[in-house]
Amino acid sequence: MKHVLARLRRGSPLAIVFASVFIDMLGYGMIVPLLPFLVREYSASALLVGLLSALYALMQLFMAPLLGAVSDRIGRRPVLIGCIAGSGVAYLLLGLSDTLGLLFLAIGLGGMAGASIPTAQAYIADTTKPEDRARGLGLIGAAFGLGLMLGPALGGLLSSYGLAVPALAAAAFAALNTLYALIVLPESLPPERRSHQPLHLLNLTAQLAEALTLRRIRLLLVAIFLLNLAFAGLQSNFPLFSTVRFGWDVLQNGIFFAFVGVCAVVTQGFLIGKLQPVWGEAPLVLAGLGLMTIGLLLIALAPQAWLLYPLVGIMAVGLGLAIPSLSALVSQRAGEQRQGAVMGGTQALLSLTLIIGPLLAGLAFDLAGPGAPYLLGSGLAGLAFLVAAATLRPLRSSREQAASKG
Repeated sequence: MKHVLARLRRGSPLAIVFASVFIDMLGYGMIVPLLPFLVREYSASALLVGLLSALYALMQLFMAPLLGAVSDRIGRRPVLIGCIAGSGVAYLLLGLSDTLGLLFLAIGLGGMAGASIPTAQAYIADTTKPEDRARGLGLIGAAFGLGLMLGPALGGLLSSYGLAVPALAAAAFAALNTLYALIVLPESLPPERRSHQPLHLLNLTAQLAEALTLRRIRLLLVAIFLLNLAFAGLQSNFPLFSTVRFGWDVLQNGIFFAFVGVCAVVTQGFLIGKLQPVWGEAPLVLAGLGLMTIGLLLIALAPQAWLLYPLVGIMAVGLGLAIPSLSALVSQRAGEQRQGAVMGGTQALLSLTLIIGPLLAGLAFDLAGPGAPYLLGSGLAGLAFLVAAATLRPLRSSREQAASKG
């Protein structure tokens, strides 16, 4: 037994963190399509689903930097293991919840425990050489995407045995993941490198204000905000839309979420790498925003269920093209000395959209019908297209002039 444990501990830290993040996101992915069906037992309000999604994002927003700072003081290992165990408790509460209050408690705890990605990224930074760091961080993204891709399909299959079964299965996965991490996950931050600075809460206003002082990226940040606001509420709202409009059950929604995950992985993992060297970021931004605008509009008007697959595929490709390209342009325009401040401000904007978006989608659904969140999203994506076009036109014009002189 000792030899087995020793062999496990000698395993690659990258592989260990990959497995931990993958299992954690697998459990989360199993729950996402299930949430509207759990809420329906207490209320038919789409706003309630939006409130729960906003609560999850709000807990992540405040806990992620705090957990990162705590890991600087006490080490990465206890924070990561605590978050994995906390996710298990949240899933267990969700599976056993029989009151709305317990449901909110489970989602809030899940958001707090799910704020461990920055700590996992710090663990990778501790254990890799600078030249290998991008590959290590890419593995975190791959684990994140694979978990979200496979989780919904597995959750949909398990839901045929009862709505509580996927949540209880996710709790079991988290328990096994906790045990695995306790046995094999070494500490990455030695005591002599730990911080002794006092903890500070996230200053969201300061991060946003600093990023918005840079005129060269201000409109790009507005476009990022509008685009993510258009998309943020749809993940939690889609099961309601598909159930009311087409009578889909949990399994059908789970398979559909897995399809969306495949589209995202193909676009960001393959397609953008082929198109970016040929087209450049600016055309990809406009193409992606255009596809998002059209896709969301057609989803709202779709008369038959099978059309959702190609239409959401269009939307997912548009999102996969626009977001990385916008982020790259922001980074290029920010300059080498302002990367940290700009990335912090961008993350703050994204966090706000994850809180506001589900609430807007829920209100639109309740007040104007199932298609309203997608019409609203199409309008926001179209506005993002206009904003991006206005700020990218001078860039294209200057490049065309330089090419003509050359």
